[in-house]
Amino acid sequence: MFSSALGALLAALVALVFLQQRFWPYLGADVVFYVRVLRYLMDEIEDILPELQDMGIQVWVMRKRPLPLGVSSLLEEMEVASEEPVPADLSTPSNPMSTFLYIFTSGTTGLPKAARISHLKSIMCCCFYQLCGASSDDIIYLALPLYHMSASLLGIGGCIGLGASCVLKEKFSAGQFWSDCRKYNVTVFQYVGELCRYLVNQPKSEGDMDHKVRLIAGSGLRPDVWKEFSQRFGKIRIFETYGMTEANISFFNYTDMVGAVGRGTFIYRLVSPFELVKYDILEGEPFRNKDRRCVKVAKGETGLLLCPLTTSNPFLGYAGSQELSEKKVLRDVFWLGDSYFNTGDLMVQDHEDFVYFRDRTGDTYRWKGENVSTTEVGEIVGALGSFQEVNIYGVTVPGHEGRAGMAALVLRLQHKFDGKRLYHHVVDLLPFYSIPRFVRIQDSLDITETFKQQKVRLVQEGFDPLAIVDPLYFLDTASQSYIPLTEALYEAIVTGHVRV
Repeated sequence: MFSSALGALLAALVALVFLQQRFWPYLGADVVFYVRVLRYLMDEIEDILPELQDMGIQVWVMRKRPLPLGVSSLLEEMEVASEEPVPADLSTPSNPMSTFLYIFTSGTTGLPKAARISHLKSIMCCCFYQLCGASSDDIIYLALPLYHMSASLLGIGGCIGLGASCVLKEKFSAGQFWSDCRKYNVTVFQYVGELCRYLVNQPKSEGDMDHKVRLIAGSGLRPDVWKEFSQRFGKIRIFETYGMTEANISFFNYTDMVGAVGRGTFIYRLVSPFELVKYDILEGEPFRNKDRRCVKVAKGETGLLLCPLTTSNPFLGYAGSQELSEKKVLRDVFWLGDSYFNTGDLMVQDHEDFVYFRDRTGDTYRWKGENVSTTEVGEIVGALGSFQEVNIYGVTVPGHEGRAGMAALVLRLQHKFDGKRLYHHVVDLLPFYSIPRFVRIQDSLDITETFKQQKVRLVQEGFDPLAIVDPLYFLDTASQSYIPLTEALYEAIVTGHVRV
């Protein structure tokens, strides 16, 4: 309990203090937002302050005294700081790969981990918007949490590297987004896929194309949302990317190919090498042949994304136990002694070298001897139109190997769940093994701070109507519909009297 709370708290403290130290001259009036956040964090940290001090952690706060014993005021230090230029031996790290700061992973499938970020990587992040085609004349709208890499290094750092203006929104609001864009003359928006989905789920209005936004850049945009966003909001360039906080692997979709995260051409691989290898869903690890070596997938075949670790492309690891870092490294992949970073993401590269994200390894499950991609199933179910949000995952069923598909759904306003319509929709468009056997209707879905869907709790709760208060449904082939999952039906399923 203490470690997870401390982790989230330290992530915010580190990121915000970093932003204040580096970007104070550029923030102006917006600095009030950061001060307010840090004051809130100071109130939260007092209970665990003794433990932090025992661990040798120095706490700095953007607040003047009085402060608890052992807590330093960054504001007071800044007021007495010398105006002389920083000496060269202090301003430039002797090793560009040395740790610049820690940023916590979003914790989609487990607890967040503090990833070490090098000075070199932080500098490279300042080029993000330039790579996307933005200029110093742009006004960039940023509504992502500042303690994650997307907003802090790519967002704020990218604005400073570009010399562009930044509109900071404390919390994203789909209802206020376009009015904000008109008010501040926004031309660029940094997204994660869920934000774009929130926007297309808003009621249509005559002002949908009344804006100056010309470019949006980010990651995680589903193809169906991509197409609807483009049709509805006008001629906006979509620059989809892929990257990770802890690894130097990235893709940029500079060709406008819908759904792709980038293009892994021969030349691109020379600059940013990667491999896609076969993955064993049941074992939860890459497939290895009789010589204990990984096997590359063919074009068009889904594989696990790996990137080689070299002196120029290292993995700095996580703070804490070395075991945390070692879990992300694969050794003796293609030959004895080599090492690769395991992204945990399943990707596919087509015959034109376009690369597409397919799923997280922890999300993909196996049923009826086949691998099921939650992302692909979610896109099909979501295309029905009556669902505002869709989260696909696998649940264990007694007496069956693998995991059966389950869909947590949020209905659109003024829509009711239609079991027959959903049944015929998925039967027509999905292989039988990938059709969700269970449905759970929720008022809202759990998401991380970076708007990624949480599945861990849903998987643990399964499909037991005695433990779940939400309405549950079961795929019934006899009636060609999803029928209510009663206690009696649940008992028949788990005892094997009803076929799943």
